[in-house]
Amino acid sequence: MTATAVDPQEVVAPVPSPCINVCRMDKTNGWCEGCLRTIDEIRGWSTYDDTEKRAVWDTLDARHAQWMAQNRQTAK
Repeated sequence: MTATAVDPQEVVAPVPSPCINVCRMDKTNGWCEGCLRTIDEIRGWSTYDDTEKRAVWDTLDARHAQWMAQNRQTAK
């Protein structure tokens, strides 16, 4: 029996959930205060394929920047 080599480029880690177990929905923007996802994104996460999950992550980057900007304005 011979072992077959696995090409490291073919091994893809699953897309992790952004959940940090701080689960409260912000009433003003509809985002979870912990992970910044919408309730629909949270609900659908387990059925999303990797492409959809990566798209949510990309959206979260933009939301985080928006959230930071809003909080800077509030702190002034």
